[in-house]
Amino acid sequence: MALLVNSSVSTKERILGAAELLFAQRGFEGASLRQLTTNAGVNLAAVNYHFGSKEKLVEEVFRRRLDALNASRLKALARIAGAPETTLEDVLEAFIRPAIDLSHDNSGALFMRVLARAFAEHDDTLRQFLSNNYGHVMRQFTAEFARLLPQLAKSELYWRIDLVTGALTHAMSGFGMIQRPKDVSEHAHREQTANHLIRFAVAGLSHP
Repeated sequence: MALLVNSSVSTKERILGAAELLFAQRGFEGASLRQLTTNAGVNLAAVNYHFGSKEKLVEEVFRRRLDALNASRLKALARIAGAPETTLEDVLEAFIRPAIDLSHDNSGALFMRVLARAFAEHDDTLRQFLSNNYGHVMRQFTAEFARLLPQLAKSELYWRIDLVTGALTHAMSGFGMIQRPKDVSEHAHREQTANHLIRFAVAGLSHP
């Protein structure tokens, strides 16, 4: 389905919005540039001008969301990292809450499906891009988890963090069994999601 062209939105933003929708629906391989240009109401020259290639377009779709998300995470972590009173719940709150907030925004929820696609499709080039640009965020959180969980071997800690990250991605994507009931507000549902996930993650990370 083609997007309605909004003249107040820049060409670059229209292309990114159309790409995000197509990637969520069809995956990275399944979304063609022809479909993209039709949906965005632009020609191929515009895509090449702004992004140069489909690979760079994919990267820019991720940058548009992940730069702000991870800046928010690191800001929250900086307030608590290393403090003697910091708890495991505090660190998970800093990691999980910004992602849950983003996922419950209409456009953010769509991006979370794109993120889920990235993990599902095993695109090595994309994974390398994500590692190179955002790996430092996970390293900072891992260091704080390690400080609070000194009893865990490094390999065991990595396994548990990876599983928590997978649970977060699943919860954010909206693919799960738990959907918002009609009589529950968006805000209340977001709070329930974050609280359940944080409790689940605390139990998983701290289990002997």
